[in-house]
Amino acid sequence: MTRAQVDQGTRLTHHRHPHHLIVWATSATVTVRADTRDWLVPPAHALWLPAGTPHAVDVLHAGNSCTVAVDTARCPVAWAEPVGIVITPLVRELIVHLDRNPRPGSTRTSVEALLLDLLEPTAGTHLHVPLPADPRIRTIADALIANPADGRDLAAWGHEVGAGVRTLTRLFSNETGMTFARWRTHARMRAALTHLARGASVGATARAVGYRKPGAFSDAFARVTGQTPSAWLPLENGEMTPVREAGTPPVPGGH
Repeated sequence: MTRAQVDQGTRLTHHRHPHHLIVWATSATVTVRADTRDWLVPPAHALWLPAGTPHAVDVLHAGNSCTVAVDTARCPVAWAEPVGIVITPLVRELIVHLDRNPRPGSTRTSVEALLLDLLEPTAGTHLHVPLPADPRIRTIADALIANPADGRDLAAWGHEVGAGVRTLTRLFSNETGMTFARWRTHARMRAALTHLARGASVGATARAVGYRKPGAFSDAFARVTGQTPSAWLPLENGEMTPVREAGTPPVPGGH
């Protein structure tokens, strides 16, 4: 296991490890690019990275991080792709125990086994925005990713790319599995995660991704991510609030 303090803006280019990894941003916020997808890892969450997975890391919010290496030969976890996981109070204490007791032995083996048995997946750290291949709607997609606040409808975009509304509607559905409106909402929420993780207020984030009313933005954010925007805001001491699944109570004393 390794612990490190990471600075905002730190970037690690694509690399891989021979062991499975539990990447836990204990007080930092990082994005991990793996398998052509971006995974946002805030405090109270971690990311399971299978052995050999090429990945790159960007630090959005400075703080501490912890990486737990898991021996592939003794691992019962069968996840073959990256999986977001929740750091519950018990999982956190087990990781802390392993950090404080690095020497091998039967107790450590038992703690490692219990830790792996308690890992729970969550979709909250990953919001996939599929990118289309058709050049007409790819032009639209790239423009909205660059400026998610762009409010043009498909008719206006049709004039921009030289295609009718019916054609664009069909292409978005066939190539992304989403309607244009749903795809744009996902793109906006993905951009919002980054703004919030960097410390932008809910109101400023709402405006940055095309919402005039913070309430409408918060409703859309909760529908897409299952979480409230305020769960991602940095606290005054530089830590961040624990991210909880929608509808679950806060953990007393959690941080």
